[in-house]
Amino acid sequence: MMADLADDPIVFLDIDGTLIPFRARPAELAVVSADALERSDEMSSNPLLDRLDPADGSRLLALGCQLVWATTWMTDANDLIAPRLGLPQLPIVDFPELEHGLHWKTAYLARWAAGRRFVWLDDEITDTDRYWIQTRYSGQALLHRVNPSVGLTGHDFAYVREWLAAQ
Repeated sequence: MMADLADDPIVFLDIDGTLIPFRARPAELAVVSADALERSDEMSSNPLLDRLDPADGSRLLALGCQLVWATTWMTDANDLIAPRLGLPQLPIVDFPELEHGLHWKTAYLARWAAGRRFVWLDDEITDTDRYWIQTRYSGQALLHRVNPSVGLTGHDFAYVREWLAAQ
């Protein structure tokens, strides 16, 4: 019997600086399957999409977590990013208001997770966000800052897998 999705940890995914690094990736990583290109090129000619690493999709799925978009890309994340990474349509966190003193996503991700274990992958996480989660969130959470120049790396995935296994 399959485990209920509500029991799985959540991985909140940012796009800019996380899945799309600010610096171009080496040419060998900029290879996207023809099928994914065909589906998404009809929707966008954004040159930054070439910075996606198509292998990130299978790496994210291998974490065994519920993947959730936590990005200003909103529905474009499912339309443009998911097909290039081989990901299914994912839930999207809606960020209606800003919280003062924190990253604008922090409190909303905590509310969305509602006590469930979660990982937040983003390039803008600060110690203020970590402290807020540590002191106000009832569940376990890993706030992992991704280097925005290079985006997600094998080291980032290894760190997240270790954290998930330790929990």
